[in-house]
Amino acid sequence: MDAVHANYPFLDAAREAVREADLGLAELVATGGSGEARHPAVERGVQRVERALLDGTVDLPEGQRHPGVPAELLSYPVARVLVSLLDAPGAIDKYATAEARTAHERFTDDFEALGEDARAPENGKLPLRYLLHEFDLADAVEVGSRNDGDDAGPAMAVSAYLRLASGFDDERWRLVDRALADGWVPLAREELHDLLREAVRQRVADGLPTTVPDEIAAGLTDEVAELEDAFSEIEVAHDIDVLAPEQFPPCVSGLVERAQSGADLPAHAEFALVSFLASANADEAELARLTGATTEAETRALRYRVDRVSDESGAQYAPPSCTTMQAYGECPVAEGEIEDPRCETISHPLAYYEDALADAE
Repeated sequence: MDAVHANYPFLDAAREAVREADLGLAELVATGGSGEARHPAVERGVQRVERALLDGTVDLPEGQRHPGVPAELLSYPVARVLVSLLDAPGAIDKYATAEARTAHERFTDDFEALGEDARAPENGKLPLRYLLHEFDLADAVEVGSRNDGDDAGPAMAVSAYLRLASGFDDERWRLVDRALADGWVPLAREELHDLLREAVRQRVADGLPTTVPDEIAAGLTDEVAELEDAFSEIEVAHDIDVLAPEQFPPCVSGLVERAQSGADLPAHAEFALVSFLASANADEAELARLTGATTEAETRALRYRVDRVSDESGAQYAPPSCTTMQAYGECPVAEGEIEDPRCETISHPLAYYEDALADAE
């Protein structure tokens, strides 16, 4: 097993490493029986699914010690089994999207560190050309040769482009709105990365839900119940049709204030704010006002972020729970900055908002 397998467990080489480990899921699940501590891969698999559905990422929480390459790699098949067993609307799509989002954050950093000429993984990092080959795109992508100008960008064969861009709703991905030359679609480098993210999402979603043997399903009963309990805490209505910032929970009000002042929010805080506003059905103008987006570039970036957390039925991802916000240091009540009695009775920002709206009629 290699660090790159743990970072990108959907790779063919990672799956082969799991097979070579010769450690079956039934054996992993059985490790935690009779009151014993469960196997680290199962523990991380539970966390992987919970983080995916609640926080939109499968990365380790900030400050948590890495469980080691074997446990991190093996947590991926465990997570696929767990999400297959869950009775939660949209769980599979949310899980696959979170895996792809995390991979995207990692491989964009890796591409920059390794450079365009690298072809083999190095020190746990994945080069662009390796990932293109992984998804049978080596002959369908030209790197830096089709766009005009000195800083030539990549291009993708139209057949591959249509297959991947079909996963996006934004009109800018429609072929009719793109330049097309000799069967190739010129791309910005970031757009190529977005399309690779979609390739990851499709691969992760492929085969889900998977058939789970009874023995394994029975062994994961407690883990599935634990996840369902976590999700039940955020089962709030998706028909919130009142945007009342004065009723926002303290954590969200603080993020709004920082965003409007021009502060550069860290990724977890940005996700929490945008997903909360999407859940509250804020329209584009309200989103721009509450996040401090004033320029066209900022508004375009905001639309992209909203697309990543939303679907047609409301928020695809609920904002992080109170526990997660506290862990991030984004809860002013837990930090002792303010007092709010309502925070003592709820466990999720959306539950706070619904409760506050009900009291305010």
